[in-house]
This record gives sequence, C-alpha cells and structure tokens, in this order.
Amino acid sequence: MLSLPALPASIPSPPISEFTFGSQWTIFGFTFGPFTIHIYALCILVGIIAATIIANHRLSKRGAERWVVIDIGLPAVILAFIGARAYHVLTHWAFYFEQGREWWNPTVQDAVWNIWDGGIAIFGALLGGGLGAWIGCKWTGVRFSAFADALAPGLILAQAFGRFGNWFNQELYGLPTSLPWGLEIDPSNSAFPAGLPDDTLFHPTFLYEVIWNTLGAIALIWLGRRASMQWGRLFAVYLIWYGAGRIVWESIRVDPSQVFLGLRVNVWAAIGAVVLGIVILIVQSRHKGLESSPYTAKHLRNVADISSDDDFVDVSDPAGADEIAEPSPQRAS
Repeated sequence: MLSLPALPASIPSPPISEFTFGSQWTIFGFTFGPFTIHIYALCILVGIIAATIIANHRLSKRGAERWVVIDIGLPAVILAFIGARAYHVLTHWAFYFEQGREWWNPTVQDAVWNIWDGGIAIFGALLGGGLGAWIGCKWTGVRFSAFADALAPGLILAQAFGRFGNWFNQELYGLPTSLPWGLEIDPSNSAFPAGLPDDTLFHPTFLYEVIWNTLGAIALIWLGRRASMQWGRLFAVYLIWYGAGRIVWESIRVDPSQVFLGLRVNVWAAIGAVVLGIVILIVQSRHKGLESSPYTAKHLRNVADISSDDDFVDVSDPAGADEIAEPSPQRAS
C-alpha cells in the first residue's frame, strides 16, 4: 500500500542566503553591478501591471478609449508611492525624528526619503493614489466613479501580489502559533521577537491576506456584472471587503505600531475604510439609473462641439446627474 508523504508542519520563508547564477541573487533582490532590484518591488510591479490590464479591459468595455487608464494611472501611481511613504513615516514617527536621528540625510537608513530601505503603507497608497486618480480623471474626462469601479477588482488583486513581497522579506507576520501552517522566520531576523525560541512559528498574515484579497477579486468581478454596482458602488464594496479583512489581520500582527485607544493605527484605518464604503453606498443610492457613459457630460460636450458627427445626443437624467448618451468609443478622447 502506497503511503502518502507527510504534510509539511509549517510554511518555510525564502532563504536569506545568496547564490550566483549569472548575476547575484539575494532574498531581497537581484544585483546587477551597482543596481539592485528588490523582489518586493517586483511583486508591487506585477500587481500594478495586473491592475492596469484588468482596469483597461473593464473600462474600455464600458466604452472608454483603450488604455486611457495609463493616463489616469501615471499620476495615481506616483502619488500612491508618495502617500504610502508619508503615511508610514507619520505612523512611525519615532523611527525617523526622535533620538537625534538624521531624517534628512539620504545616506542613513532612517532618512524619510529612502523608500528603497522599506517602509510603505497601503492606506497611504490608497489616499495618495485616489488623489492622483482624481487628477487623471480630470485630465481625461473619465468619470471618477467609473474608473474606481473598473479598478476595484484589479486593485485588490494587486494587493494580493504585493503581500508576497512581505513573505520574501520575512516581515509583517502575526502572533506565535502552533498551527500546521505556521510561518518559519529566521531567528537572526532583526524583527524576530526577543525571548522566543528559535523554532517559534508565526501566523502567516501575508498568506491570510493573499487568500482574502483573491477571494475579494473574484467577488468583485462577479458583482461587477450587476448594473446596480455602478456609480462607485463596486469600489465601495472593495473598501468594505478589504477593510474588514485588514481589521482581523492587523489585529494579530506583531510588528511595532502606534496604538490609539487600544487599537493599532492601521486597525483604525481599516475601520475607516469600511465606514467610508458604507457611506458611499448610501450616498450613491440616489442614482437610480445607469451611467450612460464612462465619460463626464462636460467631456462629451467638448468632443461634440469639435465633431460634425451626430453620435452624441443629450438625454435627461431623472436623478439630476449630468448625463449624455454613450458615444461611439472611436470618437472618445
């Protein structure tokens, strides 16, 4: 009788050791001469590409010009990184500004500018990226709500990709556990909690969030087929889904964090995301009809003014929103 191999009793972390294969590879990245590409950065890059492709497909299917998401995404990505770093610095104030730390000196690890040394936060990325997307939508004439709904499934999937970077970096793990899927952390890791045995296992919060976010992407794609999920409502569901999961994962993490009223600052941020999602659903319930176009009425009027075609016909909006019938995609710009 064949015996099945025993299931692993834990989840190993990627090794910290290096090996040479054409170029130097470390757990934190590739080294090509003076240049280093961090694996965490690659995970984020893969997530950005996936989110862009998904958002482009969904938005162009609504009638927008193909790849207009790139015009929107450029300021969104730039401000997302700025917001992510700013949020991290503000919520880890002592790391950068106390005990004589040279926060202004780019040659030291604790400088606020050195994003390559680690330290970005997703909630800051959402705030900065949201502002950048709003600016991009103003430039392109795309409705912010239409873009947000198109982005939602890809955004939460991108966050799932990004969490693999935490696994490679052996960071942001949870409390000690004896569960068979406990995560191994190298005891030489500077973030390894003091006083614990070297073979202590920890909750793999990166994996919990990967699973939760992937399920969220599937749920959002399914919900996105419903007409009732327009006007920013699908993005509101994203905020509720992601925030609800983050409340749980954040509550069991052991990395240092500021605490307010007994809760980590990111738990409060996650609660804020859930509340904001609920508010958006309530406020946007005033829109009873469908978004007739992913473009704003002002943008369509401007296009119509310079066109001799009769592709654009004004219609009234019973809910009071400025609507114009959907143009042929080839005429949108």
